[in-house]
Amino acid sequence: MQKRKLGNSGLEVSALGLGCMGMSFSYGPPKDRKEMIALLRGAVERGITFFDTAEVYGPFVNEELVGEALAPVRDRVVIATKFGFDISPTSDPRGMTGGPKLNSRPEHIRSVAEASLKRLRTDSIDLFYQHRVDPDVPIEEVAGAVKELIREGKVKHFGLSEAAVQTIRRAHAVQPVAALQSEYSLWWRRPEAEILPALEELGIGFVPYSPLGRGFLTGKIGPDTTFDSEDFRTKLPRFTPEARQANQALVDLLGTIAKRKKATTAQVALAWLLAQKPWIVPIPGTTKLDRLEENIGAVTLELTGDDLNEIDRAASSIHVQGERYPEQMEKLTGR
Repeated sequence: MQKRKLGNSGLEVSALGLGCMGMSFSYGPPKDRKEMIALLRGAVERGITFFDTAEVYGPFVNEELVGEALAPVRDRVVIATKFGFDISPTSDPRGMTGGPKLNSRPEHIRSVAEASLKRLRTDSIDLFYQHRVDPDVPIEEVAGAVKELIREGKVKHFGLSEAAVQTIRRAHAVQPVAALQSEYSLWWRRPEAEILPALEELGIGFVPYSPLGRGFLTGKIGPDTTFDSEDFRTKLPRFTPEARQANQALVDLLGTIAKRKKATTAQVALAWLLAQKPWIVPIPGTTKLDRLEENIGAVTLELTGDDLNEIDRAASSIHVQGERYPEQMEKLTGR
């Protein structure tokens, strides 16, 4: 497995990480715990060293799963988790019913860190992201709280998620930001306008989540695909049957390249991301070993300059239909 460094932080991880959310949260009922532990350990055996979780996934159970699975190989892996929500029995972290309550007050950040350390069965969190920017707490205070945790050895690196450029700059001035995690793929390219240039200037790594468009860019989801009632894609405008039908052109484009490269559609989508910058580390999620192995194959898939130009030219003429989130959730991004 190739390695990459997240910007100037010195944090080195596998070129592809593993997003763990779907094992416990969002994409239907939680998966079998023993099977997911086997999958996580299988990922390590195949060279994956970068694992992404969050307290809100479940909530809490995803961190517990990751902690149990990776405890025997803790010295070989990098674990990222997140803070930023108030979690109660009645809270809705997806924001589908009025929106989650944000909380990035310094005392809350500390309490989340302490609890996450226990669930993850570790002495230090490798990368601690603010999950969403809290408009009620100055980002300088957030960065300062994480800086103190780093000084104490409880956290190693500071990250942000879905933050705007000015927020990133202000945070970085207090405590260097190792990585920004935000959505980025061939069907969500907004980070290219302002985010990527700023990250390159500041020496910050980029960790795209949903690099396969929540499964759509794999080519396995069509207009007639049905989702479990607990699958949050049923609430996303981009996943209505009409939007899926309209957006099929993007999948067809990837399929054309894949056929020529003797690869899969998903591998081309991930290889395209990896080719954008050497400090980009996508974190596709999966609950199946064969999909994990397929995704890993993207790391060695070489797209030439001509391939990339062809993809860009064709993609520029395709207008992706549907918003990526409902309005209430979208309000939490880009602050």
